Amino acid sequence: MESLPTADVSLLTKIAQRDQSALSALYDRYAKIIYAIAFKSLQSVEESEEVVLDVFAQVWRIAERYDTQKGRVDTWLFTLARSRILDRLRKLQRTSPANTLSMDAAEIQPKADNVNLFEEVVIAERRSRVMTAIKNLPTEQKLVIELAYYQGLTQSQIATKTGISLGTVKTRIRLGLNKLKSILNSEQDW
Repeated sequence: MESLPTADVSLLTKIAQRDQSALSALYDRYAKIIYAIAFKSLQSVEESEEVVLDVFAQVWRIAERYDTQKGRVDTWLFTLARSRILDRLRKLQRTSPANTLSMDAAEIQPKADNVNLFEEVVIAERRSRVMTAIKNLPTEQKLVIELAYYQGLTQSQIATKTGISLGTVKTRIRLGLNKLKSILNSEQDW
């Protein structure tokens, strides 16, 4: 049986060759988790659904650009999703700046007609691991990561909002992300 990362690469290769069934398979595998990530930040069913559609439309357009040397397919997809989420957050902040978002929002419950219980368990477990890892970061790193990833602020905006120098914000984000990566990778090893 093909491992998940290998299967994902195979799907992207087929998508680059315009195989719609491969796009459908990738969508089935990742749409719910991308929706969950989007909903966590956007708190809107409609906006979150738009993020999912935008991500997979982009995958269809640029699948041939995916480079296995730069990371796993799921990481690439989540990077695309994060970019779309940030675009929407910035748009929403321009139209409604009083809207504040937080990691402490209610747990995400993705809406779907055909719920795959195994997939739901995997998503919940991943979310739990990430949330636990974030809670284990030093307070100053946790703060800047929450502002960047859950409120969609740029590093400059974080510096302005917190009164911390831009260089310190960049360092804290880099250190926090490295620590998260280390925590999550060490959990996968056991």
